[in-house]
This record gives sequence, C-alpha cells and structure tokens, in this order.
Amino acid sequence: MSNWLRRRFTDAYERMLRRQLDVAPTHVAIIQDGNRRYARERGDDAPDGHREGAKTTERVLEWCDDLGIEELTLYAFSTENFERPDEELEPLFDLLESKLYEFADSDRVHENGVRIGAIGDVDELPERVRDAVDYAESRTADYDQLRLNIALAYGGRSELLGAAREVAREVADGDLDPEDVDVDAVERRLAKHTTRDVDLIIRTGGDERTSNFLPWHANGNEAAVYFCAPYWPEFSKVDFLRGLRTYESREQSWRQSRTERAVALLRAVTETELADAKAVATRLRGQLPSAGAREVSAELERQRGSEPVERAD
Repeated sequence: MSNWLRRRFTDAYERMLRRQLDVAPTHVAIIQDGNRRYARERGDDAPDGHREGAKTTERVLEWCDDLGIEELTLYAFSTENFERPDEELEPLFDLLESKLYEFADSDRVHENGVRIGAIGDVDELPERVRDAVDYAESRTADYDQLRLNIALAYGGRSELLGAAREVAREVADGDLDPEDVDVDAVERRLAKHTTRDVDLIIRTGGDERTSNFLPWHANGNEAAVYFCAPYWPEFSKVDFLRGLRTYESREQSWRQSRTERAVALLRAVTETELADAKAVATRLRGQLPSAGAREVSAELERQRGSEPVERAD
C-alpha cells in the first residue's frame, strides 16, 4: 500500500471512529510505555526514544483539546525509574526540564487554557527539574480549561501512604476527629493537582498492567482500561480514539446493567403492591438515562395493563 493510500485510509478511519463517539471521558490517564524499546529496535539510545515520546505528548494534548477532554494525567517518571543508570537518568532529567519550560511558554498552552501541575514526590527530583515544575505551575496557575497532570517520581502506594500518615498525625494531634475521616478527608490529602476521578487509563507498549498508577482515582472509580501494542512514540490518534471507544462501550454496558437492575427491582415491587411500584418507578426514572427511564416506564405500564403511567419530569 502506498503512503498516500495509507494516509487516506487512516484519515477515513479516524473520521469513522470520531463519529462513533457520543461522549468523551472527562479524565484520561496514560502510562507512556515503550520509549526505550522503540529506541533499541532502531539502534538508538534510550534518550532518543524519550525525545520521540515527548513529541507524542504534544500531539495528545492537541487531541484532548479537540475532543473536549478536561483532564489528562501522564505517567512520565515513576519512583522505580530512579533505579535506572545515570547515563539514562541525566538525559531524561534534561528532557523533563526542557519540556516543562517549553510547555509553560507555549502559545498553544496559553491559548487553550492548559493548567500544568506535577504529582508525586517532586522533592526527590534534581533541583533543576523542581525549578522547571515551579515555573510551569506558576505560569499556568490561572487556567482551568484543560488540566495537565505530570506524574513525576510518582508511586500510587506512596501517595496513599502519605495521605494515611497525614491523617494519622492529625488524629494523634487532636486536629482531626476520627469520626471525620471519610472519603473527602483522604482525597484532600492526596495529590493536589488531580481533581477528578479517572474515567480511562491507556497503556502503550503492549504490557497489560496499570503499574501502581492512580489507585485511588482510577480503581475507586472502576476506570475503563485500554492496553495497546504501539510504543509511546508510535501512539497515533487512531489508537487514542480506540481507547475512548473502549470507555464509551463500558459506559453503555454500565448504563444497560443499571437499567436492567432497575427493571428487575420494579418487577419485584409490583408483585406485592402496585402503588409502591409507581413510587419506585418515579424515583428510578429520575436516576437513569432517558432510554433507561423509558424502559422502566414501559415495564410499569406492562404491569398495570393499559392504564396510562404518570411521567416524571
């Protein structure tokens, strides 16, 4: 297949995938895996793979803005990455530093209202990287159209342990009542820049694991997960749209399951008391999407025979 024909096919496929998407996730989190393998397979060094991966990051930001995604979290550097050799770490720190300054000064970032923030044990990073983080955060602090969270020196268990220790200290000091330790209390002590539950995790590079990434915000929300084979530098808009389609398919399945449970509950109630069923149906219709509400109404009408059913607003 010629390059021209391949591009035409890819463009058409992108348009088809885009038309299939009714609802985009609010918060997408990406594990950018495969930079080093991408470089090795081309006879290059690991830093070359990271530089190519940085170009993909820029493209993904554009796609998020185009699709109306409100928050993007990128797993750029884990706590385990500190174990890599210095000859790989130093160029990676250089790249992180330069890209943070570049993003912070980018016209596109300012035009699109992108707020940049780092999550993780940033204090463990070299001073020059910490300075770049401070610069990017301060330059974009007033924006809120798209939040870009960059996970640096990040580990999900470490994040949860830090929140638990802070809660324990405040309880021991008498500053926090044990009865007030709830979900909100824990969330306030997690990463300050992550503001929403994660709807979708994408991992590139072929591995099928989430690697201790955002366990509170993703697992607690039962986020959809999309694993794909391309290395991060090869990750395309088609791959991204396929990931979004995975999220939408899961949401549709979840809505259908919820509707089926609502109808089953209504049937159980109508077996005992029709008046109670009417009250339950009114409540359920208000909690379901329009298609589910119609199905609940249809079930109540079936139970009541031909008598008209009062519709909920």
